[in-house]
Amino acid sequence: MVRYTSAHMPGGAAAGAGWTAAPRRRRTGRAAALGAAALALALPLAACSAGGGSEAPKGGSSSSAAGSAPSPSQSPTVDPDAYRHALTGALRPLDSALRTVDGAREGGALNKALDSAAGEAETAAEALEAVAAPDNALSGTSKLATALRALGQDLRSARGSGGRCATSPRVELDTAHGPQSVKEAARALKALGYDTSLRLPRTERAQHRRPANGTFVRDGSRGGLGRLTVNNGTSSDAVVTLTRGTRTAFSLYVRKGAKATVRSVNSGAYTVYFTTGEDWNGGKRSFTRGCSFEKFDDKANFRTVRVSGGTQYTVLTFTLNKVFGGNASTSTVPPGEFPS
Repeated sequence: MVRYTSAHMPGGAAAGAGWTAAPRRRRTGRAAALGAAALALALPLAACSAGGGSEAPKGGSSSSAAGSAPSPSQSPTVDPDAYRHALTGALRPLDSALRTVDGAREGGALNKALDSAAGEAETAAEALEAVAAPDNALSGTSKLATALRALGQDLRSARGSGGRCATSPRVELDTAHGPQSVKEAARALKALGYDTSLRLPRTERAQHRRPANGTFVRDGSRGGLGRLTVNNGTSSDAVVTLTRGTRTAFSLYVRKGAKATVRSVNSGAYTVYFTTGEDWNGGKRSFTRGCSFEKFDDKANFRTVRVSGGTQYTVLTFTLNKVFGGNASTSTVPPGEFPS
C-alpha cells in the first residue's frame, strides 16, 4: 500500500562401405566345377556390357534402368503475369484502406479507419493463401499472407481509447511487428519482380516529454502561508493535484527521485490526487504511457492562525513511495474521475 508521511512544523556415419572377404571353404568335386562354369559364363556378359556395342540377348530383359523408367511429369508453371494480376487484386482494397488510416485524424475517425484496414488485411491474407503462385514466389506469398494477418491484429490493437493515458495509435504501430513483417515479405517479392503496391500508414516515435521539476501544470490563486513539499521516491514522474470541492487549486510536476515545494497555499481542506507515468501530454494533461491514478484517503488540512507573538501555519510533506510506518493510505481513482 502506498503511504505518505506528513509533518506539522513551526531487469558412425559409415565411411565408404567396403566389402570384406570372408574365409571360403575349399570346394571340391561337382560344386567346384559348377562355380567355375558360372564364372566363365559371367565374363562374356560383363565384356559385352563394357563394350557398349552388343545387344541384349533376345528374349531377355535389359539390365539397364536408364530410359526404361518414365520421366516424372512436371507441374505446369504459373504464368507470372497472371500471378501479378491476382496479387494486385488481393492487395488493392487493403492499400486503399491503409491510405485512409494514413490521413485520418486521431480519435474516432482514426479508430474507424483502423478497424476497416484490419478487416481488409485479413481478407487479403485469405486471398493470397488461395492464389496460384509461380514456384519462385510460393514462399514469399505464404510469408506475406502470414504478415498480413499479423498486421490486421496490430491495427485493431492500436486503436486509441480516447481517454487519459491514451498512447497514440501511430506510436503503437511504430513498435508493432506486423507492419515490419509486411515490409520484409513485400521486399522479397519485389526482388523477384512482383510489386506488392502496398503503402503502410505513417507511424510516430514514442516521445518522452518531461516538464522541468517543480513546474506548475496548473496554478490557481494562492495567497496563504501554507507550504507543501512533495518528495517523489517512485520510479516514474508524477503530477500532484490539490482540489477543494470540485475546483483544482494547483497541479505540480515532480520528476522521479526529486522533490518540489509549493508555497503560499491557502487555508482549507484539500483532496490530494497524484498520477504517475511517462511522457507528459500537456494538451491532455496526462501521461501517455504506464499511467496510474490515485488519491490520498485523508484530506490535507492547511491552517493559518494568529498566535501571541506571530502567526502559525501548516507545513506538509508528502512522500510518494512506500514508506514503512507511513500514516496515510491511498485509493485508485478511475482515469475519468481524475481532475484535469
